[in-house]
Amino acid sequence: MIVCCANPCAYCQSPIVSGQRWVREKIYDPALKDRDASYLRYHAEPFAGQHESCWERHQLKQELSRTTAYAA
Repeated sequence: MIVCCANPCAYCQSPIVSGQRWVREKIYDPALKDRDASYLRYHAEPFAGQHESCWERHQLKQELSRTTAYAA
């Protein structure tokens, strides 16, 4: 297994290996003025036996948080 980048998947913490598709999410932190954005990386393809990728699970979790916050 050859790791293509030093950053693991932000969802499952597994390394993103060469040949795997991945998604990069840009994160802005307003508290860090005069600094560039940081990035989180996620697996874009589901693992064997799974229905959603790490990226899709991350998106579902965010949507659930927004929906729950809106309902409260």
